[in-house]
Amino acid sequence: MKLVFIGKQGSGKGTQARIISQKLNICHVSTGDLLRHVKGKLGKKIHSLIDEGNMVGDELMLEVLMERLRKEDCKNGFILDGYPRDLVQARILEKEIGVDLIVEIYIEDKIVVDRLTNRLNCGNCGAIFNLKTNPPHKEGICDKCSDELFVREDDNEAAILQRLKLYKKKTQPVINFFGKKVIRVDGSKNVEEVAKEIEEKLKL
Repeated sequence: MKLVFIGKQGSGKGTQARIISQKLNICHVSTGDLLRHVKGKLGKKIHSLIDEGNMVGDELMLEVLMERLRKEDCKNGFILDGYPRDLVQARILEKEIGVDLIVEIYIEDKIVVDRLTNRLNCGNCGAIFNLKTNPPHKEGICDKCSDELFVREDDNEAAILQRLKLYKKKTQPVINFFGKKVIRVDGSKNVEEVAKEIEEKLKL
């Protein structure tokens, strides 16, 4: 099964992608993580672009993505998280690969702001906590790896609202593009309830 998980920042799409990928025994490909871990000449080129504050172009992104999807653990399918981000990428993806379904995890803007302004991140293992709903057992320390937690610089209300504006402009048209392939789930529920709804709608 070839799936794409789409949602606003803070919708929990990364968390749900990991849960469902384990359930289906298929690979979870987060393009953000993917770009950070590319090695060799290609990796140097990408890291140079990112360090200079530039976007990774569509052709280069597709090259990295295709290389990852050709690996053994993706032979039975995959879940893409963070791609496509715009209509150009959506058209490329559908032409080059073709996907079965799009899972849109929908939440209201006010929930995004509330979640992200209370979010804590672990730079070591990638775990995410929330000061209101899922605080770490020890203040400022990751429960999983004991590394120090941090708040992203762009997790402030002004930056979040700007990212939401960009999402509506760039990513919302992607959902419209895939039309009948889109399955919408309510991302305002807790992690277990959202996962259950996804499983039900995918008929797992």
